[in-house]
Amino acid sequence: MALIVQKYGGSSVSDATSIRRVARRIAQTRLAGNDVVVVVSAMGDTTDELIDLANELTQAPPTREMDILLTAGERISMSLLAMAIDALGVRAKSFTGQQAGVITDAEYGKAKIIDVTPSRIQRSLEKGSVAIVAGFQGVNQETNDVTTLGRGGSDTTAVALAAALGADVCEIYTDVDGIFTADPRIVPTARRVTRITYNEMLEMAANGAKVLALRCVEYGRRYGVPIHVRSSYSGLVGTLVTDDTHGDIPGLLPEDAEKSNQHGTAEDEMEAPIISGVAHDRTEAKITVVGLPDVPGTAATLFEIVASSGANIDMIVQNVSAAQTGLTDISFTLPAADAPPVIEALTKARSDIGFDELLFDDQIGKLSLVGAGMKSSPGVSARLFAALRDAGINIEMITTSEIRISVVTRAEELDSAVRAVHTAFNLDSAAEAVVYGGTGR
Repeated sequence: MALIVQKYGGSSVSDATSIRRVARRIAQTRLAGNDVVVVVSAMGDTTDELIDLANELTQAPPTREMDILLTAGERISMSLLAMAIDALGVRAKSFTGQQAGVITDAEYGKAKIIDVTPSRIQRSLEKGSVAIVAGFQGVNQETNDVTTLGRGGSDTTAVALAAALGADVCEIYTDVDGIFTADPRIVPTARRVTRITYNEMLEMAANGAKVLALRCVEYGRRYGVPIHVRSSYSGLVGTLVTDDTHGDIPGLLPEDAEKSNQHGTAEDEMEAPIISGVAHDRTEAKITVVGLPDVPGTAATLFEIVASSGANIDMIVQNVSAAQTGLTDISFTLPAADAPPVIEALTKARSDIGFDELLFDDQIGKLSLVGAGMKSSPGVSARLFAALRDAGINIEMITTSEIRISVVTRAEELDSAVRAVHTAFNLDSAAEAVVYGGTGR
């Protein structure tokens, strides 16, 4: 009927009971006549536990050895899942990322996929087997070393395989019933979004929404792969990420459609809203360069140094130059983990750039309002800022795109800000969203 790629996260395969539940769903999909490829993450918090163990042994574990270590988690879950499916009378074979043909560059810890050659997967499907692939990993052809794709890499593996195989849909199974208008752990009354465009989802993912990895969405948009975000616990129809606003959802089992009709209501779903959701990110930090000479080329020199440190800059704000001194301040945000080398590089270049001091602040939070409809709807900014004002929340930085407005607040005010903005745009549902599993670690 269809070629379906399914991806299951760590919370969905956290123990033997969960693995059996996932195996039953996969078997049902195969027995319905579909070809099935499954990408699986490590069980529960296995990856975090392996990282903790490595850090107990050394403060600077070699990146090559870390990649070999961390791929062990997915290998465990892929083989156990294959066993569970086989026990149900459905043939299944497990494959590492290398065996599945996932070819990457040589950047340990955050490798990028440069090609997928899934010939072994295709042969397995031709023989009627379910193919189980270890997510998050690949191989560099030049060194033959195992590489990992970074956090969220299993999502990217799944969409990349779906693109290479020409799959009808890539189903991403998680511990919530789809994509919501906010993180239901912070806003229990968040609504499920039925469909969302690639561009909207890219903005959500880039600004803190963790339900899908950014690179996975980018891959999906580039190759036109429909991404169906669902819960492995409920079987309800979730959220389809696609630019097709009216097409059917590929690969849907009849019992899943029936469950959604029984449990879903119009109020739980949002069709073509002005605002798709409120994303948040508490992993960023702010660096302020104080007393910069306000002359041509200063900003270029500053950000060339930042770029050489390998940091990804998010928001940038420059103050108006003081007339008396001819000096200005520039503030920018970046992932907190990228900050130490940037601070070190800027400190070394202080005399060349000519600034007075550096200020570092890692107690910030970013809130982003996303929606394709906002570019044709006046008053969105006014309503956003009014909601934050009424909640007593101060704004430190602002940036915008065609379909997004982002603001920086104090970290301790971020959850309150998300709830206030969510309510201000009438995104609350009468029913509470269900979070089935996961630690959020």
